[in-house]
Amino acid sequence: MSVEFRTRRRVEWADTDQAGIVHFARFFVFMEAAEHACWRSLGLSVHSECDGDIISWPRLTAECEYFRPVSFEDILDIHVHLEKQGEKSLSFRFDFHCGGKQIAQGRLKIACCVCNPGEAIRAIPIPDFITRKLAAHDSTGFDGELSRTELAEVP
Repeated sequence: MSVEFRTRRRVEWADTDQAGIVHFARFFVFMEAAEHACWRSLGLSVHSECDGDIISWPRLTAECEYFRPVSFEDILDIHVHLEKQGEKSLSFRFDFHCGGKQIAQGRLKIACCVCNPGEAIRAIPIPDFITRKLAAHDSTGFDGELSRTELAEVP
């Protein structure tokens, strides 16, 4: 299985800290936004219905390692890779690049769960319709959209 997805994001003022560089916590927001865009590229969502149940993907682990700072107005290229599919979980790697240099690398492990209102969250095997979409994804990747309205301004 080789799911790969690419997207871009412009660093906004709200993403930066007092030093004028991207605040470390914002990379987790960037990972989540790229993950959601990847799901949409597959025709799926992080919040879907299956057999009357709401299926969602709570986080089991989240981590990010930082190599170089990035600043306001920089363009981030975000590459999403599905590294592992378990029976009930998926593990993603996020490679962040700016100006051709790797600036950070993050990872998320998420669990496939039934998340019905008023019920305890419970992990379930990944439904077949999701597994089929992941397996059918073009391994060369899909270029996603830039967040917000910045797409036309990116060189």
